[in-house]
Amino acid sequence: MVDDVRKEETKDDEGASNGGDFHGPFWADAKDHVAGLSDLRMQTKLRIESNKARSRLYPLLTESFLSLWNEKVRWRNEKFEAYPTSVKAQFTVEELNATIKIENLVAVRIPDGSSRVIYPYFSETPILPDEGARLGFWALQQALPDFRYEDFRIIDLLRRAYFRPAEVGRAGDEPDLFIAKYRQILDEWARIRGER
Repeated sequence: MVDDVRKEETKDDEGASNGGDFHGPFWADAKDHVAGLSDLRMQTKLRIESNKARSRLYPLLTESFLSLWNEKVRWRNEKFEAYPTSVKAQFTVEELNATIKIENLVAVRIPDGSSRVIYPYFSETPILPDEGARLGFWALQQALPDFRYEDFRIIDLLRRAYFRPAEVGRAGDEPDLFIAKYRQILDEWARIRGER
């Protein structure tokens, strides 16, 4: 969070972003791989050649994604069709006066009428717990009500962990817990920024 505050302060001071999103190019390449537009291993090699800072994590992310994709999504060898446009949405949490954006999803249609809408978790720490995935599924459902709840997936790429709604369940407290945790993050953000 301290790094995020530092980046935000740099944006405020300089009026522009400082360096861009580290994971964005990788995830764009992963989505292109799913759509059959490129080869993820080849794209990873090119990304590393253009920026050596990617040489540690990008190969790990690549192998993790390909393992999850082949073992969990493609294991039945079903035909699928990538959505022609990017699936993204947002929803408002009135209690926080906040808008939550849901972006960077991999979304595919399966011939049986179902979909797979996959959200990535990239962080090295902390490991994404079941509760975090449960709250993620709740947020996805709020933002994307046209998709079936059981079609959502969350992947913790570095651990090769694959979360499905049926496995993490619902407790009924997701809205309250989401708001409480989001409020904690906002308070911590303000505290760190105030100390700098």
